[in-house]
Formats: sequence, C-alpha cells, structure tokens
Amino acid sequence: MTLRTLILNTSDTKGGAARAAYRLHQGLQRINGASQMLVQTKRSDDSAVLGTGAASGIGQAKTGLRLTLDQLPLKRYPGYNGSTFSPQWLPDRVAAQVARLNPDVINLHWINAGFLQIETIARLKKPLVWTLHDMWAFTGGCHYTQSCDRYEKMCGACPQLGSSRTQDLSRRIWQRKAKTLQGLDLTIVTPSQWLKACAESSTLLKDKRIDCIPNGLDPALYRPFDKQAARAALRLPADQQLILFGSLKATSDRRKGFHLLQTALQQLSQSLRHRVELVVFGASEPEQPPEFGFKTHYLGSFSDDLSLMLIYSAADAFILPSVQENLANTVMEALACAVPCVAFEIGGMPDMIEHQSNGYLAKPYEADDLANGIAWVLEDSGRHQALSERARAKVISEFTLENQASRYHSLFEAIRQ
Repeated sequence: MTLRTLILNTSDTKGGAARAAYRLHQGLQRINGASQMLVQTKRSDDSAVLGTGAASGIGQAKTGLRLTLDQLPLKRYPGYNGSTFSPQWLPDRVAAQVARLNPDVINLHWINAGFLQIETIARLKKPLVWTLHDMWAFTGGCHYTQSCDRYEKMCGACPQLGSSRTQDLSRRIWQRKAKTLQGLDLTIVTPSQWLKACAESSTLLKDKRIDCIPNGLDPALYRPFDKQAARAALRLPADQQLILFGSLKATSDRRKGFHLLQTALQQLSQSLRHRVELVVFGASEPEQPPEFGFKTHYLGSFSDDLSLMLIYSAADAFILPSVQENLANTVMEALACAVPCVAFEIGGMPDMIEHQSNGYLAKPYEADDLANGIAWVLEDSGRHQALSERARAKVISEFTLENQASRYHSLFEAIRQ
C-alpha cells in the first residue's frame, strides 16, 4: 500500500530548514511518489507543493502581515535582544487543509513565521512526526537558547526577552506547548545527536519517542567539480588559496560567531595575507565591508544547487564559526564537494566533521584555535588532498538522500495507523 506523506514547513525552498525538508520530500518521492508539502510560502514550481495562500502579491502581503502580527507580543519587552523568537499565536486554517488532503502521516518541520498556531498541532488528527531544525519545539519561544537552560524546567524570566518576570511571554508559550503536547502521540526526529540530547533533557519532549535521522543530500548534485574551471566561472583567482564562508547578514547575531571569525582571520592575515583570499557567498559587498585582513570577494546570493556546487568546489576550505548550530546544510554541502571544513566543536558539527580527518574542530569559542584550524587545513598540500577525499567519503557513507528517505519511510510505516 502506498504511504501518503504530508510535510509541513513554512517555505519549500527559502532557508536551511526549508531546503532540508524539500530534499526529504524529493527523496520520499523517489521511493514511492506519494509525498506532498504544504507550505505558507511556495517558491518552487513543484506541483506536489501546495501553498496555504495565494501566490499573488496580495497573498504575499498577507503572509508578511502574519509574521508581523505574530511578533506583536514581543513589543512589550524593551529588553528583547532581537534573536529569532516565535510566539505562534495566530489562528490558521491548516488543520482543515490537512483534513482535505487526508495523508497517512504528517511530518512537521519548521512551522514558524506565523504559519502554524501551537494549538493546531493537536488538531491534525493523524500520526505525527516532528523534525526539529532548531530548539523551538521545546523552548518558550526562542529558537536557540544560547547559554540558557530554563527549557529543562518551565522557561520564564527569559534572558532573550530581557525579562526578569517568571510569568512572562516565554512561560506562557511554554504552558501552551505543554497543554498541546500532553498525551499527544508524537514522534520527534532530530538531525543531530546534540539536538537529540537537548530534546531528551527538555520537560516538554523528554517523554516522547526521539530518533536521530541526519539530513541528506544528493551527492550527484553536490560533487567535486574542477577547481580551476569553477574559479574561472566565478571570476576568482586561480593562483591563491581560497577560504569560503557564508552570509554576512548574520553579523548582528552572535550565535553565528562572526565576531570570532573576524578575530581569527585578522590573526591569520599576519602570516597568510599574500597567498590566501576570502570568498563570501550569500551577501553582496556591504557599503562598509568588515576588515578581515585579506582581499575579499563577495559573490552575492545563490540558492540553486549548480551555483552552490561551483562555489564550494572553488574553495580550499569552508568555515562555519557558529557557537550554537544543529546540522548545518552548508557544512554537509561543502564536504560533499570535497572541501575540508573548520568549525567549533559544538552542536551537530562533530556529526559531520571528524577532527583532523576531514576538517578541524576548534575548541569552542576560541578564535585562536579557529585560526589554528584554518592554517592547519591549508598549510600542507598532501594533507589537504587526504582531507578532501575523506570529506566526500563521509557524506557518501552517512548523509545521502537515499539513506535519509529510507529511514524516514521506515519510521512512517511503523507509526501509521
């Protein structure tokens, strides 16, 4: 019997969680062709992706309004630090749409930005699997807790809200989740072992079944491409070592670790300035570019697989300096393209990066060791070749779309009624 799966995510292609969810959708289609997605914002032309609203300008305006309205409760907190925080209080029509589609299993992914009201989860009336892409499912509203452990109790006095009151917005959101999830037959999937451990320590999810199934990608799309040809296509120098890192749009978000990356690069510039250059993707050059100590190439934003494959293939090392992160798509994509990666030993990084085997795991939050790791990856050509080969091998053995989709399909078959 064909298994009809419905994946719910705020978008089908915009953002890391969306790309991971859409890849799973494609993998499930290859297995049985019966996967659909229901999204608030549809960007692809995939006929199996359904939007909850019109794709017209009016529909897009309504979607933007939902996000604005969802954020209104935060206006009461002048000390709010601006990090991603989702109250999810707006009523929606998703349960009725799901009922019409009548899937066998529902797979929730990233359902924020005003898409799904917390209380709607209990009204879906189908076997539920919730894939977590961050910590929001078991917190009082934040997506990453930074150094806070209040989610292990009941939240309240939220440091990200700048609140000292126990009965604040985070406590009320936590209580809404507790009421919704109580007695609900719900299976949790985390892409990383770190996020699984966090979910298991939370009061909201510790009694649920929690599995770890890594995200996957298609290694035929993300593969090593001739380095010089990639550089020529992107107009990058052929004779320099290139360090690649992602968007500068997150420079104000300390979770992304940009401040530590900048410090590390400025240290390296004293010894590597004449043979290393930087490449930034996901952002155009700002009016006042940061000072890294190296010549820097800004490539702008790309979302298609071919362009991203070329960008990774042009690089000698990929750096992700986040101080809290799940299973980053960018690291997985870089490894698939045979690019050694350097990151802090935090979150889901150790699931993908094997220290001094396919990259370098720096001591958490130490810019000096991040600099050491970048230099270590680049300084020996024979070692770099071995790192590159093992980077690709890691993805082939553990992170293919086929592996991910088959494990999800087995889980869905086991829980469907």
